[in-house]
Amino acid sequence: MSGADTADFLIADSDRLLAMALARPHEALAQAEAWLAVRPSALRAAVAHQAIGVVHRDFGNLDEAIRHLRTALRLARRADDPARAADIQASLGVALVMAGRTRHGLRTLDTVIRAGLADGLGRAAIGRLLIRRVWVLWSIGRYPEALIDADRAVMLLRGTDPVWEARAYDHRATTQLARGAIDRADRDYAHSEVLFHRIGQRLEYADTRRARAAIAFARGDLPTALAMLDDARQIVDDLKVFEPELHLTRCTALLAAGLAREAAEEIEAAVERSRRQGGSATRRAELLTAASTAALAVGDYETATSRADEALRLLRRQARPQWAGRAELALLTARHSAGSQPGDLLRRARRLAGRLERTQLPAAEAHFLAGQLALHAGQIAETHRHLAAPAAGRGGDLQRQVLRWHARALLALSHRDSRTMLVACRRGLALIDQYLGTLGATELRAQATTHGAELASLALRHAIRRADPWQVLRWSERWRAVALAVPPARRRTDPLLAADLTALRHLAGRLDSASAPGQIPAAAQAERRRLEAAVRRRVLHTSAVAQPRPLTGRASTIGRDLDQVQLIELIDLDEQLYCLVVRHGRAELVEVGPTAAAERALAHTLFSLRRAASLTGTTDLEQVGARLERVLLGSSTSVLEHDPVVIVPTGRLHAIPWAMLPSLRDRDITVAPSASTYVRARATVPASERVVLVGGPNLSTGADEVLALAQRYPDAIVLTDGEATVERVLGAADGAGLVHIAAHGTFRADSPLFSALELDDGPLTVYDLERLHRAPYHVVLSSCDSAVGAPSGADELLGIVTALISLGSAGVLASVVRVDDPSTVPLMVDLHHHLRQGAGLSQAHLLARQAARPDPARRITADSFIPLGA
Repeated sequence: MSGADTADFLIADSDRLLAMALARPHEALAQAEAWLAVRPSALRAAVAHQAIGVVHRDFGNLDEAIRHLRTALRLARRADDPARAADIQASLGVALVMAGRTRHGLRTLDTVIRAGLADGLGRAAIGRLLIRRVWVLWSIGRYPEALIDADRAVMLLRGTDPVWEARAYDHRATTQLARGAIDRADRDYAHSEVLFHRIGQRLEYADTRRARAAIAFARGDLPTALAMLDDARQIVDDLKVFEPELHLTRCTALLAAGLAREAAEEIEAAVERSRRQGGSATRRAELLTAASTAALAVGDYETATSRADEALRLLRRQARPQWAGRAELALLTARHSAGSQPGDLLRRARRLAGRLERTQLPAAEAHFLAGQLALHAGQIAETHRHLAAPAAGRGGDLQRQVLRWHARALLALSHRDSRTMLVACRRGLALIDQYLGTLGATELRAQATTHGAELASLALRHAIRRADPWQVLRWSERWRAVALAVPPARRRTDPLLAADLTALRHLAGRLDSASAPGQIPAAAQAERRRLEAAVRRRVLHTSAVAQPRPLTGRASTIGRDLDQVQLIELIDLDEQLYCLVVRHGRAELVEVGPTAAAERALAHTLFSLRRAASLTGTTDLEQVGARLERVLLGSSTSVLEHDPVVIVPTGRLHAIPWAMLPSLRDRDITVAPSASTYVRARATVPASERVVLVGGPNLSTGADEVLALAQRYPDAIVLTDGEATVERVLGAADGAGLVHIAAHGTFRADSPLFSALELDDGPLTVYDLERLHRAPYHVVLSSCDSAVGAPSGADELLGIVTALISLGSAGVLASVVRVDDPSTVPLMVDLHHHLRQGAGLSQAHLLARQAARPDPARRITADSFIPLGA
């Protein structure tokens, strides 16, 4: 081989190794160490040390990375290769910045680029150097300069080496995205994604996938963003590398989805991993800032404060004003939420907003915080000055737009302009309505309502101050149970989702039959968690099917639609409970008392009901029910008449045994997530007269309940004694007129959509129910805890019953506590006797309750059930 050929071979071999360092870092590390083991030439050793340095740099082992890169630089200079020395020096500059030595790293890059231009390095070599400086300028928030370098790098590298051409487009896209040019950024990312995929740069492909997820998120397409992030995470996990940027983007997306607990867990794990690995101080500061924001979202103000404080110290040393501003904003917000004195916080927020403006960085959130603090302090001029910035402009992502309308509402409030304030609240909530319409997963829709909680509270607070019960009804309904307004989008069969659900069901069946409680093998628990995560992930990726979103009716219209019934709507605002009573075209608002007192009384009531059912105590349930009524309804019951009562509780106070309350004991009661939901459910008509009777396994009464009901419904589909499988039950229940399921139920507080009914082949979960094309008209769930749900979002509820109502069931009967199987059989037989005679579900329940009173066990069981819907 000639000398020229040898040089060409060495260059190609070196480029492959350095490309491998960013595609398959563990393989690159082994290859570079193999090179060094055979006493290579100075130039080959320089490349090996550079590859090792790049891998350690990206793994966060920065001291080790800097040591190897400096060794590489000495060897390249000894080999008299200025192009290689310049390239290594640029890698060193990036490592110095990542280690928090920002000024030193930037000086290193400026020096090598000037020298490269003076020495006449080729266009490709200069382009590579510029890309490194683009990243540094972007990381410290100097976006205009970064974009100039990025444009030059694209021009120099286009049509040369595909790896570096892809990187040039990728870095320009990152800069465009930071400047808000979403469409341009996406075009550049798409170009680099194709190139990275074609040449097998898996890690860089994963990072581009992550970046495109950020763009999908900025456009409001959260399901697509989550799907792309999961793609990227799978690649990163396969490569066994730690990518902080991926965790940062996932945290942002999860917070936007309202999945704050998951965001906090993910980012805290990333922080701890960064500490263990001695990772990049630059990235650790960013992770700490995100951890503060996530902790704030879950109400952990102590963690939020400590994380932001640590991040702020690091970022100030790193001379990174943009991220330092974010960290300080998180710190001030955490202290404000924790109840710190507003005076000092206002001064710091005012200075922070000014600093951010001077550095041409987004200051809207800082101004908004300062405006809020000034409003609380009664400093009207300061309020106007600070809220004017976030209230101005147009466009931006959902959070920016909602923040704008929130600022406008607060400005109007400071002017005592209630009309403009209410208009701003309506406009902000309308934006969130549109956003909810893009989400296919019930969980995402429920959680996303948190974005509008403050706007809804502003309007509701105004209505309560005015003592206007109709306005209270209007605004209470405007933001209550909105996640149920559109049914889940999974209308078509998803074979992969069905397969995961089936595998999960079979595993649960094996575990229930083979293991004693608390003795499930660790491997089986891990497999269950994996399958549950796969199901949930697939559902979260589902986009909504285009369909009109039902609008909440006007208060006056709802009042007219509630003819012949009385409405009791509970409202929890600022930890104070109110009771709104609407009857015969009249509305009355009653202030009841602290919400915490009602929660304590409810917890005591449910405990007493369970203890009485197990016959381990002699609790006076009459007295318990009377105490609960006092703290829950106050004096509102004094205006009730004999008409049926529709009760709309709050998410925190949903699992209430209403029949235990003395004033409601002899009333026809229906519980609904909102008055609007009740009106819609009442207008529902059955698709068929088909009756389905289902008997699950392990009931102490066996199939007695189902067989007794089968005698009253001779044409019913009866599924019991091994025939009550999930697929058969779903097939029979789809569009049925009446479905009765006698089975044990389980409520999952940690993941409410995995709450389930136990059937012969395993659990029937909420995810399974959402596969129905049409919900059954009436459903009787003769099972334990089936009415229990998990409060979510602003005031949403997730569980079995709400899933059925969301899908379109007109009425569901379910229990709020564990029920006694033998006492349930005669209760259900009596209930169906009245249904057969033409009674509605709630009326049949009332008649069955009354018949059960002479028998204490049957009475306790009857009081444990509540009818929901209409």
